[in-house]
Amino acid sequence: GKYGGSVEKIRQYREELEESIRKIENLNETLDGLKKDIERLQGELDKTAGQLSVLRKKAAQTIAGEITALLKTLQFQDPEFSVEITARDTVGAKDQVQFMIRTNVGEALRPLNKIASGGEISRIMLAIKTVLAQRDEIPTLIFDEIDTGISGRTAQSVAEKLALISRFHQIICITHLPQIAAMADHHLRIEKNVYEGHAHTEVAQLDPEESAEELARMLGGAQMTETARQNAHEMKKLAAEWKKHN
Repeated sequence: GKYGGSVEKIRQYREELEESIRKIENLNETLDGLKKDIERLQGELDKTAGQLSVLRKKAAQTIAGEITALLKTLQFQDPEFSVEITARDTVGAKDQVQFMIRTNVGEALRPLNKIASGGEISRIMLAIKTVLAQRDEIPTLIFDEIDTGISGRTAQSVAEKLALISRFHQIICITHLPQIAAMADHHLRIEKNVYEGHAHTEVAQLDPEESAEELARMLGGAQMTETARQNAHEMKKLAAEWKKHN
């Protein structure tokens, strides 16, 4: 029948009903306990978030100054980098962090993601990664367009920073500037050739002599000269010396 069809099953059904009643009667007590646990955990979370916020603001001041100093060596006019931290009313994370930057004289600070130039973004990221090199856990970094519109002096500064970052990360850099290529531990030449009406891209790893020859081509343009070759060898030598002593 409805309650089991036997005395034993009826008793079992009664016990189950009594257990359900006990749980309902204890529900308020259970809810009160859970509410107290939530309040305790929320208090711990707020305390930890507050401590993290203090540390974040302290670190923000430090890295903003270091990144601004590096940007001055990367062909920006009167640059400034800052970390804007504002409070937000959310559970857990209490800070909203935004990177702000000025890249030219007279400009206002604006969000980093509003920078339009690919070359500028690459150099800004180079400065950021240089400062965070030992803390950043990204294994491989790729820099493209980093040599767009920069002078030879800035190219040397870029090359040095790439070399510093490469001690902690794998760096892949596409460049047309000999100052940057000379600093690399491994030099690859990428060529596009046409075979049987189809374009093929070929990549060759260059030995030291081939690398120097490629640098000479970068330095000398269409006309390969002995002076360009000598300059290329000197450039490789100076790059090796810099890496040895820095």
